[in-house]
Amino acid sequence: MSLTNVLFVLLLSGFTLAQDDGNANETLSCDPDRGDLLREFGAMRETFGAMETRLKESETQILELKNKERTNVTFSAATGGGGNYIGPFNTDITLIYRTVITNIGGAYSPFTGVFFAPVPGVYYFTIFFHAGLTYGTNLLLYKNNQLMLATRDHGSSSDTADNGGNAVFLQLKQGDQVYVVMTENSYVWGTDHHTTFSGFLVTEM
Repeated sequence: MSLTNVLFVLLLSGFTLAQDDGNANETLSCDPDRGDLLREFGAMRETFGAMETRLKESETQILELKNKERTNVTFSAATGGGGNYIGPFNTDITLIYRTVITNIGGAYSPFTGVFFAPVPGVYYFTIFFHAGLTYGTNLLLYKNNQLMLATRDHGSSSDTADNGGNAVFLQLKQGDQVYVVMTENSYVWGTDHHTTFSGFLVTEM
């Protein structure tokens, strides 16, 4: 019950209700002063009603502002490399995507190749590569130390070039790390456009 209705009920409680011979119709018996007071309260009720409407509109605006203030996390980066192969190496390495295309929220580091989750939630990640010929490619996406997905291309003397990729939704806690490992004896084509690592926050939890 609204504030205006509560006040109206309290005021009416000061009046007596009379009934005629079992009639369901009720009439208010009141003195002239109370009649004037009732009319004044009617005007007050309209004023309070308008105030309540404005208060609800303000609450709606505040909620919309809070929604706009939710954390926005989006990144996309490429390996760079000037049009040369990155690898092969004799050990597994964390593949560093040095060319930042987008990094809203600053959660991805182009110096380490690691994404740090700034807030708990569900995130979406993709990895794509361009490579081919002798050595093949094997890329692994990790959440902390846990393998989450892989994409690979086997080496071939007859294949000239290949593209591959994969994608995954991950539920992360604040501070969780996501990164890509390129395994030993594999390589990717390094440019600002071909081999990429991207992700964004889908929903906070």
